[in-house]
Amino acid sequence: MTSTTSKVLTLIISAFTIMQITLAGDPDILTDFIAPVGATVDGTFFTFTGFRALLPPNTFPSTFKALKATKAEFPALDGQSVSYAALEFPAKSINPPHTHPRSAELLFVASGSLQVGFVDTTNKLFTQTLQTGDIFVFPKGLVHFQFNSDAQKPALALSAFGSANAGTVSIPSTLFNTTIDDNVLALAFKTDVGTIQTLKKGFTS
Repeated sequence: MTSTTSKVLTLIISAFTIMQITLAGDPDILTDFIAPVGATVDGTFFTFTGFRALLPPNTFPSTFKALKATKAEFPALDGQSVSYAALEFPAKSINPPHTHPRSAELLFVASGSLQVGFVDTTNKLFTQTLQTGDIFVFPKGLVHFQFNSDAQKPALALSAFGSANAGTVSIPSTLFNTTIDDNVLALAFKTDVGTIQTLKKGFTS
């Protein structure tokens, strides 16, 4: 094989690899929609009423709460590559650092204000204080958070995702509420096992 032929083949293989990475996401479906076996498919199947709980006389929860409309809660989304979440933030509450491995997140502040941020792969932090009506995008797979710093007023935000099942990996819970060995965590955080065990206690109640 000549050097030129080898370079052309390498270029073609690289192009196909990049195309596959670019196309990564929810798979395309070959039908108009996907219905569970035995489901009655009418207008009701395509309707989600779970966000009615947000309307008056709704009262905010005492801690951060996410109401989700993913394919788990709304089966009509299966194969449609979209989902929503309504995020309720009482005063001084936080949506802890987390990631969505299968989608970017487009957050719209419907009421109140939020401090938001994400960290890129070079460990650079991007932050912003959002007011009612503002939109912020969290890139796919990057660690991000939202915080209502107002001591008096709650905040409500709506998040849109480019996946019917974006997934959520909560960083604190994943690290301290699983069975990762205490010694591993102690070494990773450059601390001692006692400190790790104290942190874990906060996730057992």
